[in-house]
Amino acid sequence: MNKITFESYKRKNGHDEFIEWIQKLPKKDSAKLLRIIKETEVNGMLVAQRLKWVKKIDTNLYELRSKVGSNIQRAIYFHVVNGRYVITHGFTKKNAKTPLHEIEHAKEIRKEWYNHEN
Repeated sequence: MNKITFESYKRKNGHDEFIEWIQKLPKKDSAKLLRIIKETEVNGMLVAQRLKWVKKIDTNLYELRSKVGSNIQRAIYFHVVNGRYVITHGFTKKNAKTPLHEIEHAKEIRKEWYNHEN
């Protein structure tokens, strides 16, 4: 089993949207999401899928899922190679479905990341 690592992406404009977003969350919300990320790294994707910490939302786009009370947090990420995953950004979920604009935004960041890396 490959060791899993998550990293966030600092965009060309200098912003790391995931870090900036998570720093603004209530402490309990950010702590729970960061714990889910760490537990996924330690226990692997199969455990994370079984416990519904992660979910596929599009081709090579997934979400890390966390809930504290009625606050639902999501962080979108994509798989790079082996156990390497890049978190594009996060958002507070207000509806049952992941908003299309959040998926499109993640695709834009993923495309930027691939263009930057190659």
